[in-house]
Amino acid sequence: MSTWPTKKLGETSVSLNSKIKMQKSRLQLKNKKWDYIPILKYCDFERGTEPGSASYNREGDGVPFIRVGNIAAQIQEQIYTVSKNIKLCKKDDLLLVLDGSPGVVVRGIEGAFSSGIRRIIIKNPGKILKAFILYVLQANFVQNTIKEYSTGVTIKHASKSLEYIQIPLPSFPEQQKIVEVLDTIQEGVNVQDKIIEKIKEMKKSLLNEIFNSKFKNQKSKLQIKIQKWEKLEEVAKIERGKFAHRPRNAPEYYGGDIPFIQTNDVTLSNGHIKKYNQTLNKKGLSVSRIFPRGTIVITIAANIGYSAIIDFDSAFPDSLVGITPNKNELDSEYLNYYLMSQQKKMDEEAPRGTQKNINIQFLNKWLVPIFLLPEQREIAEILQTVDRKIEIEQKKKALYEELFKTMLNKLMNREIKITKI
Repeated sequence: MSTWPTKKLGETSVSLNSKIKMQKSRLQLKNKKWDYIPILKYCDFERGTEPGSASYNREGDGVPFIRVGNIAAQIQEQIYTVSKNIKLCKKDDLLLVLDGSPGVVVRGIEGAFSSGIRRIIIKNPGKILKAFILYVLQANFVQNTIKEYSTGVTIKHASKSLEYIQIPLPSFPEQQKIVEVLDTIQEGVNVQDKIIEKIKEMKKSLLNEIFNSKFKNQKSKLQIKIQKWEKLEEVAKIERGKFAHRPRNAPEYYGGDIPFIQTNDVTLSNGHIKKYNQTLNKKGLSVSRIFPRGTIVITIAANIGYSAIIDFDSAFPDSLVGITPNKNELDSEYLNYYLMSQQKKMDEEAPRGTQKNINIQFLNKWLVPIFLLPEQREIAEILQTVDRKIEIEQKKKALYEELFKTMLNKLMNREIKITKI
């Protein structure tokens, strides 16, 4: 197994820290504010289209179709469309999400984009930098405006907010310097992303070795061997989540103190769900049910086969399935790691309709390698060590992100003025 590239990556972090300190040294405090102008005076917002599921495929025919989930929820599955009823964006374009997760703004994506997304067109590139728009849209005062004029309960819509967004207009040289400072900090975030991705790739290789009986623990010198294979239904209890009311977004069922996890909470969890974004009240619980802490949850609709362990008692809808292993045969952490290693395969084998789905019958027959229980726990401990390395790097990334947010808002509010370089 490869050694961790800590020295090289550490040197990169030191270099970035030095660059950030240099950028900060070029700044000085100033309280005077800029005047604010309507963003529609300087930008147009082109709405995407919905070409229709009949035009979708996963084989790469046509062009990539960018949905809100691909941007806001970092969903990896890519679908394509052969429709002519599309709006296209290039990698240099800015995209703003206004439906589902309003306020997310990105660049670097190419393809056709959905109706929940807007392509930002700069009317006068000589007056305002595209990169400045990318950053100013992330400022708190803009995000608060988008939030204020959003409608809907479970699915938010914020197209109306464009009429109310006001942005500062610094001089062109000031815009360039603001972008330079924020680009430098963002570079730190990007470096951490690469480090995290590299460790995750190492983890995938390790999982492949373990579940193909090619792994040998260097500390214990133990050659871990699969004893047998069992169907999941024979070694675990499999139960579908529940939310019986339709429509699902009826507001009277939400807003209590009962955690209600959903697909995105699983896909973004890295194996353990530690937080939630939605809650049910007592009325909501009457059409749902609570699963205990420690339950393995797996996604079965659209985003197939993502799994995680919930770290708190929680309800969840029928787009998720709860799995409770037989403690005499399976360790929960081990089973979750195994299921995580199977996500791609489950996605490939899922029945293909207008939307990919799997069900309990699909999961019942899924084969699970059974090691001796002590070996299962040893496997889980090894993989938890890798996860701790990922968590350390994610915390470093969070520090860069927090610095970025602080500098972004101070610069856009002119609490900090950039002096001549």
